[in-house]
Amino acid sequence: MKTDTDFHMAKGEGESSYINNSRLQRKALFETRQVIKKAVRELCPIVLPRNLVVVDLGCSLGENTFIFVSEVINAMSDHPLEVQFFLNDLPGNDFNYIFRSLESFKKMVAVEHKGGTLPPFYVAGLPGSYYTRLFPSQSVHLFHSSYCLHWRSQLPGELDVNAKTYLNKGNIYIANTTPLSVVKLYQQLFQMDLLLFLKLRYEELVFGGQMVLTFLGRKNEDVYKGDLNHLCGLLALSIQSLVQKGLVQEEKLNAFNLPVYGPSIDEVTAVVRKSELFHIRFAKLFESNWDPYDDSRGHVVQDSLQSGVNVAKSIRAVMEPLFMSHFGGSVLDELFKEYARNVAKHLQKEKTKYSVIVMSLQRR
Repeated sequence: MKTDTDFHMAKGEGESSYINNSRLQRKALFETRQVIKKAVRELCPIVLPRNLVVVDLGCSLGENTFIFVSEVINAMSDHPLEVQFFLNDLPGNDFNYIFRSLESFKKMVAVEHKGGTLPPFYVAGLPGSYYTRLFPSQSVHLFHSSYCLHWRSQLPGELDVNAKTYLNKGNIYIANTTPLSVVKLYQQLFQMDLLLFLKLRYEELVFGGQMVLTFLGRKNEDVYKGDLNHLCGLLALSIQSLVQKGLVQEEKLNAFNLPVYGPSIDEVTAVVRKSELFHIRFAKLFESNWDPYDDSRGHVVQDSLQSGVNVAKSIRAVMEPLFMSHFGGSVLDELFKEYARNVAKHLQKEKTKYSVIVMSLQRR
């Protein structure tokens, strides 16, 4: 698995594209808007010279890409600053779609601020992994990342398809049958990745610069009871069904593991404190329904079949390139139909939710 090329959101504007299936991520952006606003308003008065540099890490594509930009511009209404936005993602991201959308976005912002003060702003794309250095030392005021940092920089070496060890047979993430040794591999890689991320951003941030980070985690300290475990477990079950039908080789399943890890909030804060690079200004965990179109707060799913379809579409929009690279494109439709059925059965018994961590950090 080559994360730099295989990992990107589903491109295009079709039924299974990320553009048409990213309401879940949009809800998280609106959930964290007050944290973003607070960070911007604290930073604006101390910016010298009067040029604010703001970076969205893992920006992806579509309308969501510009929601964060809008939130920053709105928060700057009382401050006469120029602002440079950098939109970052891996090279496989569809930056061309972003650039094609930019003019219409600028016109929309101008209309919204008609009669008010619109700060001069400039937008640039920056391909590259946020697990590498991206900017000169002390050049950025605010980093933002939403629904990204649960993704690992790579698979643990022992789980890579080329290792041929198959330590996590029948699973694609942490499940009840996953050996503790594999769990520790995931945990160690998470700690290494997050520590590296913090060190890189520390070098790039100005003194007192801030980060607002939102990513999937888990509310239970027991790693075997993580919120992503259910989701990925149903995906593994769906692949097993294709194996039984002779559409996928069992070895293909055994060789596949997702480069993802959902930490507890305590795990995250422990790494931040260990780094001794940032003050934790704010940290909380909120929940979001699996079905992006279910905004209810109740514990019952009204239409499990439709919710199953909605969940399958949202997951396919994110994971399709990874699955296509490993299993081939011919089985994807059947895989996600099976997944929709399995999710619907699960939601009939239990309305499961994502646990989302949001943190605001300030450079020491």
